[in-house]
Amino acid sequence: MQLSEQETVRRQKREALIKSGINPYPSELFEVNVTAKDIHENYEKNKTDYKNISIAGRLMSRRIMGSASFAELQDSTGRIQLYFRRDDICPGDDNSLYNDVFKKMTDIGDIIGIKGYVFTTQTGELTIHVTDFKLLTKSLKPLPIVKETEDESGNKKVYDAFSDPETRYRQRYVDLIVNPEVRDTFIKRTQMVNSIRTFLSNKGYLEVETPILQPLYGGAAARPFKTHHNTLDMTLYLRIANELYLKRLIVGGYDGVFEFAKDFRNEGMSRFHNPEFTQVELYVAYKDYNWMMDLVEEMVEKAALDMHGTTAVKVGKNTIDFQRPWKRYTMFESIEEFTGIDISEMEEDQLRDTAKKLSIDIDDSMGKGKLIDEIFGEKVEPHLIQPTFITDYPIEMSPLAKKHSEKEGLVERFEAICNGKEICNAFSELNDPIDQRERFEAQLELGKRGDDEAMVLDEDFLRALEYGMPPTAGLGIGIDRLAMIMTNSDSIQDVLFFPQMKPEKKPEVATEKDYVEIGVREELIPILQNLGFTTLDKIKEANPNKLFNDVCGTRKKLKLKDVKNPSKEEVEGWISAVN
Repeated sequence: MQLSEQETVRRQKREALIKSGINPYPSELFEVNVTAKDIHENYEKNKTDYKNISIAGRLMSRRIMGSASFAELQDSTGRIQLYFRRDDICPGDDNSLYNDVFKKMTDIGDIIGIKGYVFTTQTGELTIHVTDFKLLTKSLKPLPIVKETEDESGNKKVYDAFSDPETRYRQRYVDLIVNPEVRDTFIKRTQMVNSIRTFLSNKGYLEVETPILQPLYGGAAARPFKTHHNTLDMTLYLRIANELYLKRLIVGGYDGVFEFAKDFRNEGMSRFHNPEFTQVELYVAYKDYNWMMDLVEEMVEKAALDMHGTTAVKVGKNTIDFQRPWKRYTMFESIEEFTGIDISEMEEDQLRDTAKKLSIDIDDSMGKGKLIDEIFGEKVEPHLIQPTFITDYPIEMSPLAKKHSEKEGLVERFEAICNGKEICNAFSELNDPIDQRERFEAQLELGKRGDDEAMVLDEDFLRALEYGMPPTAGLGIGIDRLAMIMTNSDSIQDVLFFPQMKPEKKPEVATEKDYVEIGVREELIPILQNLGFTTLDKIKEANPNKLFNDVCGTRKKLKLKDVKNPSKEEVEGWISAVN
């Protein structure tokens, strides 16, 4: 493992702490009786409550000024300034807690616990006067330090921000430490989930759990992840939806069930798609899709109010208003509205020609439903910014929805589109087992044509329907998509703590043998690596005089007394050997 200079120094401090009898990772309880947020919000109202406080968090800055120092502590709620005075934390003759432990052995990023009292500085800043402090966790990796300055107009400028998306998603733990707004995003996401959960529970619907590993995948048009169960010696699939199991519970006699589910789809990734995602599905007996539209409006409007105190939410350049009622189009009306073409009477060949005229990419595996879906997705969906219901889908697009009671060839289905993307999907659920079998069989034919997202035939689900499922309205809401909108996030990765990523590329590193072959002594190799000369190409490009000085300086800084400095001729020899 190659260590940077700071990582090496921090490990040396860890060893120094242990030698001095201080455990850098103590296990005993540290009582916390206040938070940074509590102090900022309530100190002025009742100062007597903050005379004997205990707080813990991460050390985020230090300004050491001899026998007194200022620092900044960050807990889960925010930041607060600390004031250390040597004579207060070291009341006796032993000043080592301040002079050695605090000044020399602690670093930015360390987790500390402090006791003291709150006061206001002459500049008006709330501060904790520290009377006792304890190191709770020694940090061995330095945090990225984000610097802020103000220009003459008072505008803030940020330097060295931890902002690269790939690094942020891979190291979410660092992202959460140094970017407080990221923590706020996930707090809001939880508020949204809690609002929906409470809303549904208060309606009397039962929250349930259904299998994630399934012998047959169903409930959506998607490719599954496949695995194998060794004991049963059978193939299993990670669920793509929980619909068919929840409907079985409606057959079993529950009037309303819902589940917050992790689902998995083995498909492409984008800023709107992650292979593992969260949705809430709801099924209510004796209801239809019109009733469900009203419920969705009410539920999402309430979530916006619970999160923001208003139905109007800023999303990028747009302000999206979730106040009821939302606009409604039928599928065919929406396509005609945005393309000027009425496709309601078109057959498959005509739809294929229309898609080509509209410059939409299609292939021969696509049936009538897929062609309509492609036209809608390309030409309509991006224009639907305010929450909008699209209703009455063609039967070919909806194998699990009930045929429309009044319109031939359509089903009772709606999607809610917002900010140009689908956020929910709902049906009057198909409960005719004969019709359902015919729809499944039509899906099998699409699969034979090469549609790898076509549904499979689930005999047990059909058997359940044959026992009788009452008229039912069903709904699925994409929690991640809705969270993107409610938190003004550009990417689905911004609302997932740990989004799926490509394997991390390991940097090319020279081997010990590579260094030795160009004449580097073994004991000097760690110093070169510490300086960032991890490949021979980097040594090849080095200035010999600077490299010589840097190696000698680092050896001294790291106190490697047993290591002999190289000569200038040695260093020049390394560079010549590479060239």
